[in-house]
Amino acid sequence: MNATQPARAPMVERVAGWSARHRKTAVVGWLLLVVAAVVVGQRLGTHNMNSYDPGLAGRAERVLNRPVVQQPSAESVLIQGRSANQTYRNDPEMQRAVREVVAALRALPKSAADIQSPLTSPGHVSGRSALVTFDVAGQPGHDDQAVVPALNAVGAVAAHHPGLKVEEAGGASVDRAIGSITSQDFRKAEVTSVPVSLVLLIVVFGALIAAGIPLLLAGTAVMSAISLLAIPSRWLPIDSTTSSIVLLVGMAVGIDYSLFYLRRTREERAAGRSTAEALRIAAHTSGRAIVVSGLTVMIALAGLFLTGIDVFSGVAVGTILVVGVAVLGSLTFLPAMLSLLGAWTDRGRIPFLGRRRTAARESKFWGALARAVVRRPLAWGGVAAIALLALAAPVLSLNLEDPGIHSLPSDVPVVHSLMDISQAFPGGPAPAEVVVTGSGLGGRQVSQAVAALHGQVAATHGAIREPITTAMFGHDQVLVVSVPLAGSGTDAMSNTALTTLRDHALPATLGKVPGISYAVAGLTAGNHDFDAQLAKTVPWVFVFVLGLAFVLLMISFRSVFIPALSIGLNLLSVGAAYGLMVLIFQDGHLSGPLGFTAYGGITPWLPLFMFVLLFGLSMDYHVFILSRIRELRLGGASAPNAITGGIASSAGVVTSAAAIMVAVFSIFATLSLIEFKMFGVAMAVAVLIDATIVRGVLLPAGLAMLGDRAWSGPGLRRAGGSNGATASITVSEPPRPTNGWSRTRETADSMSSARSTE
Repeated sequence: MNATQPARAPMVERVAGWSARHRKTAVVGWLLLVVAAVVVGQRLGTHNMNSYDPGLAGRAERVLNRPVVQQPSAESVLIQGRSANQTYRNDPEMQRAVREVVAALRALPKSAADIQSPLTSPGHVSGRSALVTFDVAGQPGHDDQAVVPALNAVGAVAAHHPGLKVEEAGGASVDRAIGSITSQDFRKAEVTSVPVSLVLLIVVFGALIAAGIPLLLAGTAVMSAISLLAIPSRWLPIDSTTSSIVLLVGMAVGIDYSLFYLRRTREERAAGRSTAEALRIAAHTSGRAIVVSGLTVMIALAGLFLTGIDVFSGVAVGTILVVGVAVLGSLTFLPAMLSLLGAWTDRGRIPFLGRRRTAARESKFWGALARAVVRRPLAWGGVAAIALLALAAPVLSLNLEDPGIHSLPSDVPVVHSLMDISQAFPGGPAPAEVVVTGSGLGGRQVSQAVAALHGQVAATHGAIREPITTAMFGHDQVLVVSVPLAGSGTDAMSNTALTTLRDHALPATLGKVPGISYAVAGLTAGNHDFDAQLAKTVPWVFVFVLGLAFVLLMISFRSVFIPALSIGLNLLSVGAAYGLMVLIFQDGHLSGPLGFTAYGGITPWLPLFMFVLLFGLSMDYHVFILSRIRELRLGGASAPNAITGGIASSAGVVTSAAAIMVAVFSIFATLSLIEFKMFGVAMAVAVLIDATIVRGVLLPAGLAMLGDRAWSGPGLRRAGGSNGATASITVSEPPRPTNGWSRTRETADSMSSARSTE
C-alpha cells in the first residue's frame, strides 16, 4: 500500500468521523429523529394486545377473549367466626351477617350480579365459614373500577360485626390492588433512577456538562424506543411492564456506552491530543467496543423469541430496539456533541470533585491487584472460582414456583382475605375454567357430562371440589365450567389436581361427548403450561445465546480462547447470582430487611430473563476491557503488561458504570412485588460480582494462564492491514489521521479551543 494513501478507516470510525465533522447536522438530525419517533408513537398509539399463556391454557384463553364471551370477574366474600365453636349452623350473628352482605350486594346492581350464598346453595358453608360469591357487573375490562362499591359495602358490613371476619377478595379486587401497587412501584423506579444516575455521574466526572451527556443520550434513546413500540404493539403484547424494562435497559446501556466514549476521549485529551484526534481514537477503540457489545446484547435478548411466549417476545422487541437506538446514538450523536462542545465538556466543575475527576487516570488499586493476580494466576483464580462456585451451590435446590398471592406484600388487606378464603374454601377464588366449544352445548349429553363431573368430586379424593358452576355464552357457542382445585392455585397440590382434572375427570365426562372440544384455563393451568413451555425451550435459548455470542466474539477478537473465557466467566457470575437469589428469596434469608414473605420458590420466568439480560449487559464490561487489553497487546506490550495496563486503564469507567447499574437495580429491591425484589437484588449482586471478582481477579487470571495463546487466533497478525479493522494504536504516539477525519475549519476551531483550556 502506498504510504501517502492512508488506509480506509473502518465503518465505525467513518460514521463517527462524519458526525464529528458535520456536528451540527448530526446533533439536529438526532433530535429530529427523536421528535419523529415520539410523533409516530403518539399518532399510532400503543395497541393493547392480549397476551396468552402457551399450550392448552392459551387456547382456552383465546376462546374466553372472543366478543361473545363476556365473562365478568368473580368475587368472594368470607364470613367466618373467630372461634372454632362459631359455625354458620348455630351462630345467629353469622347468619345475620350473610343476609346483610347479600342485601348490600343486591342493592348494587351496577356492581354485583349473580349473587350466590348459603341462603341458596349448601356448598357455600364449611364449618365456621360461609361464602357469598358474585360476579362483578358492568363491562368486562373495567372490573377493577366496578368492584369498588361492592368493596365499600362489604367493608360497612364488616364494621357492624367486629366479632366476625368479613372480607372480600377475587379477580377484580386483586387486579385492583396489583395495578395500584405496580403503577406506584414503576413510578417510583422511574422517578428515582434518573436522579440517582445523575448524582453518580456527577461524582464520576466532577462536571455537570460531562455528567449530563450520558443522561441525554440514554434519555433520548429510551424516549425514541418507547415511542416506536407503538409499531410492534400491532402484533405483539406491549404493556407498561415492557416499557419499564425498556427504560431500565436503555438507561443502563446508554450510560455505559457514553461512559466508554467519554472516558477514552478525556484520556486522549489529557495525553495532549486535540479534541478531533481524541474523538477519532475514541471512535476507533471505544466505538468498536460499543458495536460489538451492542450486537452481543441484542443477540442475547433475541434468544427470548425462542420461548414462543407472548410476553417474552414483546420484551425482546422493546429491549432490542432500545439497545439498537443507543448504539446508533453512540456512533452519531455522541461524537457530534463532544465535537460541538469541545473543551466545554469539562465545564461546570463541582468543588472537590472537578479537579480530581477531570483527568482520566489509571487505577492504582485495580492495577496493583491485576499485577498480583498475573504473578500468581492459578492461586488467585482458583480461590475466586471456588468462592463463586460456593455461592452458586444453592442453585441445585432451585424450586421454580409462581408466587401467586405471595407476590403481593403480606400487609395488603386483599392478600389476607385471599389466603383466608383459600384455606376455608380451597380453589374457590381461582378455580380452573373448562372452556367447552362445539355443537350441542345446551343439549342433554353435555348436561349429563357436567352432572357426571359433579360426581367426580368424590372419586378424585378432593383434588377437584365443589361448587362446580357453569355459564353459557353467545347462544350456546361457548360453555365455561368453573371447577375449584385443591391447593393454593400455584403449589404442587394444585398442579396435581390440574393433572387429575385434565387426564382423568374430564376424559371420563366431557371427553365422551361427540362433537365438542375443551381446554382448561385459569391460574393453575396458565402457570403450569407456562412452566412447561419454559422447560421445553430454555435449553434452546441457552444454545442460541451462547453459540451466537461465541461466534461474534471470535470474529471480533480473532480468537477462540477469548470468547470461551468470556462465556465461562459470565456463566459463573450468573450462577453465583442464582445461588444468592435462592438463599435470600427461596430460603427466606433477609426476608425481614427486604420486606417479603418467602414461599419456598422462585418465579419461573425470572432465571431465564435474568440470564439473557445479564449475559448481554455483562458483556459490555468484558468487551470494553478485552478491547483495551488487545489494543495494548497489538501496540507491542507484553501479555502481562497488556493485561495489567488494560484493566488499570479501564477500571474507572467499568467501576463507574457498575456503580450506576447496581444503584438502579437496587431500587427494584425496594419495590413491593416479590418478583421485582428478586430481580433487583439478583441483578445488582450479579453486576457487582462481575465488576469486582470477575473483572479484577478471574479475567486477568484466565488471560495470564492462557498467555499468548489468548491472542493467537486466526488473522491477528494481520492487524494494521488494509481494512484497518484492527489497526494498532499505541499510547506513546498518536495515530495518523485517516481520510475520514481531515481537519476542517470546525474541527480546527474545536482543537484550538481545547488547547487553550487545557
